[in-house]
Amino acid sequence: MKPVLLITGGSSGIGASCARIAAARGYDLALSYRSSASEAEKVAADCRSGGADVILCQGDVADPADIAAMYAQIDEDFGRLDALINNAGVVDQTAKLTEMDHARLKRMFDINVIGAMLVAKEAVVRMQAQGKGGVIVNISSAAARLGSGNQYVDYAASKAAIDCFTKGLSDEVAADNIRVMAIRPGLIETELHAKGGEPGRADKLAHMVPMKRKGSADEVAQAIMWLVSDDASYVTGSTLDVTGGR
Repeated sequence: MKPVLLITGGSSGIGASCARIAAARGYDLALSYRSSASEAEKVAADCRSGGADVILCQGDVADPADIAAMYAQIDEDFGRLDALINNAGVVDQTAKLTEMDHARLKRMFDINVIGAMLVAKEAVVRMQAQGKGGVIVNISSAAARLGSGNQYVDYAASKAAIDCFTKGLSDEVAADNIRVMAIRPGLIETELHAKGGEPGRADKLAHMVPMKRKGSADEVAQAIMWLVSDDASYVTGSTLDVTGGR
């Protein structure tokens, strides 16, 4: 029986790269997406050609009802869950705190923090019931360390919350053989920059990275999939930077 991996935000960027690698390594997949159905279908097709069974779960992790529906679909189609890559997240337009309103902050934390916590909760419930453990990898960001002043301190603060949550949850479930880690990507070439209004941001800031280049989604995904694998069987509670030294 193949292990089942859920990837939230699996239609593009780091999530899509994880999906393709996981399919090649023998996982069956549940991929969630909010609105990019055509992109999600392309990723699913790639993964199916690699031998994976794939289900697509449309929904918004900021909506508890959508999370419940996603897990109901996983329960019905696979009947188990072995690993979660908790990847869904948003960034907003570059701004200072004095330019941010309550609606922006609420959206940021509803998706990046509360949604991620509720998704992880449902994964833990299933992994505990199965009795064989599991793996959760939360996607943080180097912004959690850097603060992202004059850019998006709200995003940075949401990812700092994910770092704290990762350590706390890992302590809660370690005795159940559930490992919980986080990855902090640095300056990575993904669609996230364009969604934040700066499509050229990675190229513009690459000189600030000690390695003097931006990273790729595949480079981050390789690190994530190492944490998911049994090769990292004694790793939990850790947060790994994939930042080119930044």
